[in-house]
Amino acid sequence: MCGPNIVDEATRRKIAAYSTSPGEVSQSPFGSDDEIGMINLLTPAIARDQLARADGGKVFDLSVDLFVDMPTWTAAGEPPFSIWMVHTPRGSVVDDPVGIGPAQNEAVGWSADAISMFTHCGTHIDTLNHFGYQNRIWNGFEADKHLGSRHWTKAGADKYPPVIARGVLIDVAAAKGVGVLPDSYAIGDTDLTEALARQRMELRPGDIVMVRTGRHSSWPDPGAYLPKEPGIDRKGAEFLAKAGTAMIGADNIALEHLPSADPENWLPVHTYLLAEAGVPIMEVVDLEEISREQIYEFVFVGACLKLRGATAGPIRPLALPIRD
Repeated sequence: MCGPNIVDEATRRKIAAYSTSPGEVSQSPFGSDDEIGMINLLTPAIARDQLARADGGKVFDLSVDLFVDMPTWTAAGEPPFSIWMVHTPRGSVVDDPVGIGPAQNEAVGWSADAISMFTHCGTHIDTLNHFGYQNRIWNGFEADKHLGSRHWTKAGADKYPPVIARGVLIDVAAAKGVGVLPDSYAIGDTDLTEALARQRMELRPGDIVMVRTGRHSSWPDPGAYLPKEPGIDRKGAEFLAKAGTAMIGADNIALEHLPSADPENWLPVHTYLLAEAGVPIMEVVDLEEISREQIYEFVFVGACLKLRGATAGPIRPLALPIRD
């Protein structure tokens, strides 16, 4: 049987989803200092086993480009992605920024640029300090003690190790026989179970699970990609968390369906996964190519940027097929 039923009792004690209280942050089963939640389920043995299975002859890049006017959270008031030149070959001839004189500036052409971006822009990991309840986040860390003027001192992107694990694609759109799920479609536990059965796949503790809605097929058109997106609901999130999933990703911008069906919580899946279940989230993942290739199991490799204290870390996730 797919899903949580395959979790043994010893492993269950390590999975926070089995001891949550709705609306309350959870204490980590990995101790009072834990800042990465279910990523702790990943071990060196899992990494060695997965790398031994990987076929490096073809690598699927699951990330998106970062570019001006890309779909992101600007409608919520967040800053857009920006890039600008700070040095150009002809500009250096005019400005002589390093004081080397006209001859060298004419001979040596150099360019450099800078960027500014919302940390939740493009393909990224939502860390466990991104959402909580009231002034507390995962493992009971309090804003009054651990949130400074610039960033959290706990559970930031800098705490996340490189991840090498078994990856699983749950292609819900394909299971429904459509290219993309309808607007605001809520993916529940039944949808996930049916898709896994169609793929003849089981989940295992420590998996990195990717849920395909088909929404990425409209990338990068903001008008088609962003509003009223399909995604998992709380029951779907609970199903995956109780299976021992180490991280959950999807091809949409918020993982969960929007708008929320909960009148008291505008992002119930975020608060559940991050604050209660301790499961990091990955968003804006390009799953179209592995869907076409029907690669439902793969070796996942990825490492987010070590932005100290940040609530998100941009990541370039890779999927390596399993060798025959």
